[in-house]
Amino acid sequence: MQITKAGSTPSSKGPAEWFTGIVRVDPLFTAPEPARASGASVTFEPGARTAWHTHPLGQTLIVTAGAGRVQREGGAIEEIRPGDVVWFAPNERHWHGANLTTAMTHIAIQEKKDGKVVDWMEQVKDEEYKQ
Repeated sequence: MQITKAGSTPSSKGPAEWFTGIVRVDPLFTAPEPARASGASVTFEPGARTAWHTHPLGQTLIVTAGAGRVQREGGAIEEIRPGDVVWFAPNERHWHGANLTTAMTHIAIQEKKDGKVVDWMEQVKDEEYKQ
């Protein structure tokens, strides 16, 4: 059994290469080998969002607070709220973040494949985000 104590891993600011706006990342867990899962609580201030990205084994988001937006490549922007669970398939290009006026927090869970959990791409342009 392993217990990770709350607050044992420091919060960090979401890097500008991967996020637009103010984002805080609070690591929650990284499962020990041979497991591959990791999770973090991510808080986006209003208007903040990820860059376009993919995950080699997919990603699950569990919205815990606020109001957010998600978009899969080629799809419409969808609003998300607390209690919503979003699944992105392996290698599905997408982004997620807060809506224009309200912060949003979600738990993000993903798995490592060949040592990698995410492939970051270009930023989501304001025109794309505000559709």
